[in-house]
Amino acid sequence: MTDEYDLIVLGGGPVGENVADRAVQGGLTAVIVEDELVGGECSYWACTPSKALLRPIHALHAARHVRGVSGGSIDARAVFERRDGFVAHWSDAGQVDWLRSAGIDLVRGHGRLVGEREVTVANENGDRMLRARHAVAVTTGSSASMPGIPGLAEARPWTSREATSAEEVPESLAIIGGGVVAVEMATAFAALGARVTVLARSGLLGGMEDFAGERVADGLRELGVDVRLNTSTDKVTRGDDGVTVTIGDGTEVTAAEVLVATGRRPRSSDIGLETVGLKPGDALDVDDTMLVPGTDWLYAVGDVNGRALLTHQGKYQARAAGDVIVARSRGEVIADQPWGRHVASADHAAVPQVVFTLPEVASVGLTSDAAREAGHRIEVVDHDLGAVAGASLHADGYTGMARMVVDVDREVVLGVTFVGDDVAEMLPAATIAVTAEVPISRLWHAIPAYPTMGEIWLRLLEAYGRQSA
Repeated sequence: MTDEYDLIVLGGGPVGENVADRAVQGGLTAVIVEDELVGGECSYWACTPSKALLRPIHALHAARHVRGVSGGSIDARAVFERRDGFVAHWSDAGQVDWLRSAGIDLVRGHGRLVGEREVTVANENGDRMLRARHAVAVTTGSSASMPGIPGLAEARPWTSREATSAEEVPESLAIIGGGVVAVEMATAFAALGARVTVLARSGLLGGMEDFAGERVADGLRELGVDVRLNTSTDKVTRGDDGVTVTIGDGTEVTAAEVLVATGRRPRSSDIGLETVGLKPGDALDVDDTMLVPGTDWLYAVGDVNGRALLTHQGKYQARAAGDVIVARSRGEVIADQPWGRHVASADHAAVPQVVFTLPEVASVGLTSDAAREAGHRIEVVDHDLGAVAGASLHADGYTGMARMVVDVDREVVLGVTFVGDDVAEMLPAATIAVTAEVPISRLWHAIPAYPTMGEIWLRLLEAYGRQSA
């Protein structure tokens, strides 16, 4: 027998849930196919557990930087127990209940495309055939990439999954990589008591403003992390006492565990793409409605399309995709103009991101380098975040930096980066300014409350006025 639905979704993470939910709210029937935990990577092995590990560390750091507060320590066991609560002890029962309440069906097992709008699901009960009347959405996400370093795979390295689900703090941890996972897990495990070494091929946080990686490196060193930049990893071996990492200059780093944090790759290698003329293993090319070119039924949403590997960005894409699937099923007019309801325009120039290190990094839009490469004529405005009254009240000896990238021809903000303690909550205002292309002349009238760190906006605008006079 073949079960028919209006929409079949391959992958039950936050992206898949949102695509299905929008479709069901629009009157369609939808089924999610998932072979792991409903809720996906973010809920159990990435965003949620990593931030649960980091929040106690941030709280203690904040308390230690305000005179009049004394005492306090980190209890690693309690931190892990708190993390376990947020991931529901790796049970997806609550997520499954939500699917039922939302009117979304669930089929457990590994789903593969076998033809146009057709999916088979393999599980312990055999194969089940599903057919979509309108669309199939691939939302299978991404997994940790494993570089071809000799001996690495045999050394049984941690990936982000093992790091965020660890039950014990290793005595020592070597981290290969310099991106977000690398610096966040270095922060977490160093603060929890491990001796941490970071081995980065270039600088930290590539793709962000240079000063962000530089200040995060300084923060890691203050935690006792051995940060080695511009370092290649030549070989990894595991012995009875742990792992040995041989680096480019021939020296060795020994540790109880090694974490590989060298990026992500799309989960597209075993979902039957070849049956519809697409290449397995690659990110799926899509237009701004998330439709795969050359089809009128196949969508790829979230990490698997390679556009912006962030959960919130995938959910944003999912809302557009779910709505456009409904609209196309009804023959309605599609709002696919830039910033229309049915497109993910923000993927190109207004992506927000937070790195939860000490200090935090919060950014949105284009960096100064990216803006220049895109052909914009820009003005770069920097200001000491620690000089703002709200920052000095927030923490004694507060240090930080803010950068605003302005398109001088249109007088709008192209990008903003904040580095400093607790800057994450400052990001929504910057995201609105960049996404809405609020003119500089109007931003002058958006008054930041005194004394808050948000007053940095006034300082940036004043500095821009002086530079552009």
